[in-house]
Amino acid sequence: MHVSFDPWSPAFVADPYPAYTALRAAGRAHWFEPTGQWLIPHHSDVSALLRDRRLGRTYLHRFSHEEFGRTPPPPEHEPFTTLNGQGILDLEAPDHPRIRRLISKAFTPRTVENLAPTVRRLAAELVDAFVAKGGGDLLAEVAEPLPVAVIAEMLGVPEADRGLLRPWSAAICGMFELNPSEETARAAVRASVDFSAYLRGLITERRANPGDDLISALIAAHDEGERLTEQEMISTCVLLLNAGHEATVNTTVNGWRTLFHHPEQLAALRADPALLPTAIEELLRYDTPLQMFERWVLDDIEIDGQVIGRGAEVALLFGSANRDPERFARPDTLDLSRTDNPHITFGAGIHFCLGAPLARLELAASFGELLRKAPALRMTGEPEWQPGYVIRGLKELRAEV
Repeated sequence: MHVSFDPWSPAFVADPYPAYTALRAAGRAHWFEPTGQWLIPHHSDVSALLRDRRLGRTYLHRFSHEEFGRTPPPPEHEPFTTLNGQGILDLEAPDHPRIRRLISKAFTPRTVENLAPTVRRLAAELVDAFVAKGGGDLLAEVAEPLPVAVIAEMLGVPEADRGLLRPWSAAICGMFELNPSEETARAAVRASVDFSAYLRGLITERRANPGDDLISALIAAHDEGERLTEQEMISTCVLLLNAGHEATVNTTVNGWRTLFHHPEQLAALRADPALLPTAIEELLRYDTPLQMFERWVLDDIEIDGQVIGRGAEVALLFGSANRDPERFARPDTLDLSRTDNPHITFGAGIHFCLGAPLARLELAASFGELLRKAPALRMTGEPEWQPGYVIRGLKELRAEV
């Protein structure tokens, strides 16, 4: 049953969708021995479990490692464990709602709308430079710089320091892959130490000289009694950078690769730019950058007669859920005009992506600029995929105008 589900295989990473079809046909919950997880491939189950409070991103708010039957992380991983464990993506109540409430002020519809001119200006500058040189690597020259610049702007990271952020982020995100190697862990620990030290210095500087940025706002909230520790501030900033650009970068390049492979859909989009809003949602569904989201079972659950007990881990397969024929008509067909599109690329429940409106704004800006200014844009060779499966994206995407 699981022969085709091989997240370490380059062929699987390049096209996991046939394996998902087989998993969905074979049942609703599958034990996967190599990672010790239950694979959940159906849209209805994934959507329900994202909202189910019997599961959590952590268990430490209720149990010790030993009580939960789990081995504590190695002491040498402590810098990464602390950094990651204090971010809202891996917290539950009461800490999660307290921190999320503070950060959410930076992502209100009005705040995002106020960012729109900056996002559009940055996208236009990047695309102008790309077009002027006749093309290049869409990932490095357009997809990556835009969200990094926007999040850095929000946090108040000086422009001269922004080149540090993506390498740190990439090293830390390596730990979110399945069964990461010790080399990956060492790189993540080094990046956690360096990134934390950098942000600690930036927080100190903002305490002395507050600005119009999110770090200054978090410091002010702390001073007004909102109980945000310095570690929570640091972890929040790292999470915002990682989550705030990894998905957008990969949606951009995965999306353009998809369009190049569907020339009739690309032609329709070029002929009718009003399609862009539904096109972005369809590209998010069709080839989601986050293929898997893991949660711990805090209290027994049952899926189609299969009891999954406390202490287990479920792997919610977003990529499979977004191609489930029980929820999407013609799920393997790219339809940029699709309106019934409840994809779960941004998650659901209390961990629904705070930055979804900002991601949509950035995607609309970069796709819109490229459609307008590079109407003959074409891929100049089939790109290679990064080895990672959980966060799935390309190494580069060469194109010419």
